[in-house]
Amino acid sequence: MSLLARHLESNGIITLIIGSAIDIVEHCGVPRYLHNDFPLGNPCGIPYDEAMQLEIVRQALALIENSEQARTTERTLFRWKNDIWREDYALIDDSNREELQQRGERRRKQQTTDKAAGNSRAAMISDT
Repeated sequence: MSLLARHLESNGIITLIIGSAIDIVEHCGVPRYLHNDFPLGNPCGIPYDEAMQLEIVRQALALIENSEQARTTERTLFRWKNDIWREDYALIDDSNREELQQRGERRRKQQTTDKAAGNSRAAMISDT
């Protein structure tokens, strides 16, 4: 999305990214970025919290209206309902190392199979 935003902006279309991966998004140099410190997949807030979601959209629209320079980043003041998600986010330890290794091996096999079949992209593999 970051590279697409830059492309659209270079063609006169205003863009804004709302997300949680600040390091990746800022590295790509998006024109406008509204950062939330939320678990990935929840850029506009806690599901069903309409007041939070509305305020995030309002802040995003204000950022579009008021940003005067490229690569503008703002942060929302909202916090996730709890920080339990942080405990195992991207966790790799002895409790899951073998499972992750097996998933990686399955992924590499799928990519090899897809490449041999002439597919330019490997199919997605379910986590289950």
